[in-house]
Amino acid sequence: QVQLVESGGGSVQAGGSLKLSCATSRVIFSKCRMAWYRQAPGKERELVSQISRAGTTSYADSVKGRFTISQDNTKNTLNLQMDSLKTEDTAVYYCAACWSAGRSSYNYWGQGIQVTVSS
Repeated sequence: QVQLVESGGGSVQAGGSLKLSCATSRVIFSKCRMAWYRQAPGKERELVSQISRAGTTSYADSVKGRFTISQDNTKNTLNLQMDSLKTEDTAVYYCAACWSAGRSSYNYWGQGIQVTVSS
């Protein structure tokens, strides 16, 4: 059973920083594209950032220049460094792995972790 375990969420004031981490198995980490999504109350889940196995990254316009996605190959961990946080970044953040072109979706998801940014 594939597991994605997120950590690092919490509460912070606007302008602050948080780092999210997502730990998974070596097999998943070495073979799959991975991503971070988020879902704010009353809104649809949105893609925040993703990284390919080749290391190519992409970001939502709303987080460009503030968030950085990276992989720690020694720990099989996906990270999301979030700087200059805004109140509108408040959401549940999800780690996702293994893109399925057929389903147009990621196959595996973490349980989600809360990030709250206060003014």
